Amino acid sequence: MSGSAEQAAGGGMTEYIHHHLHNLQWHVGAGPFWVINIDTVGVTLVLVAIFLGVFIPAARRAHAGVPGRFQAFVEMVVIGVDELVRETFHGSSKLIAPLALTIFVLVFLMNFMDIIPVDLLPLLGREAGLPYLRVVPTADLNTTVGMALTVFVLIQYFGLKHKGPRLFFKEMFTAPLHAHGFAAVLLAPINFLLRLIEEVVRPGSLSLRLFGNMYAGELIFILIATMTLGAGLGHGMTYVMGPVQFFSGFVWTLFDLLVALLQAFIFMMLTVVYLSMAAEQH
Repeated sequence: MSGSAEQAAGGGMTEYIHHHLHNLQWHVGAGPFWVINIDTVGVTLVLVAIFLGVFIPAARRAHAGVPGRFQAFVEMVVIGVDELVRETFHGSSKLIAPLALTIFVLVFLMNFMDIIPVDLLPLLGREAGLPYLRVVPTADLNTTVGMALTVFVLIQYFGLKHKGPRLFFKEMFTAPLHAHGFAAVLLAPINFLLRLIEEVVRPGSLSLRLFGNMYAGELIFILIATMTLGAGLGHGMTYVMGPVQFFSGFVWTLFDLLVALLQAFIFMMLTVVYLSMAAEQH
């Protein structure tokens, strides 16, 4: 969480902040929409491999006897998520519990990358010849929007599967303002508009909530790191700001760890709630 004097001498605080908030990008075509954030994709794939490398062997080693500490921890996470799904999702689906577990663990792992000292991995990346390296996937709006759009598609799929096409499309024009006869025809455009707003708001709120929290956490770590960027200026400020920086970084790390866990839980629970609402007949 400490800043580097070399970064300050090379361009100052503005360049330091810009450097840490810039993704390593690959332009695959013309225009701003044909850009891939390689660091976001790479870190996400590594975290997916860690998730699979931990939970798949743990599932294969599961037995009826007394589990070890690691096995007990994995089972506690799986059972906890499964109980939450049973209490929230009122339909019948074998997909919901594994989906909720995957969302919770992966989002937490992506959020947890914010706890790593802000200069550590970018420094290692620079030694490997990478000009930029941003390591918090959920601080990239592309990641959170992509996950939210996937949830949106699943909501529509669950609605069609559990209600059938007839009831699914009927509800678009008859809820939430219920009416009968001619009044139902008059209210159909309003119902459709309200339903459209509701469907757009769900992925929007999911993506922006997670992105906003993690981007703010990442930015605060960077601002804390700038406390000693002026170390080369003398006046003894390094000795004053050094302890302040360490204490601020320690306190914010504890708080950000709680935020990372809470945001993963919220994203998981809202996904399950939305899928449960899609499966229920109003």
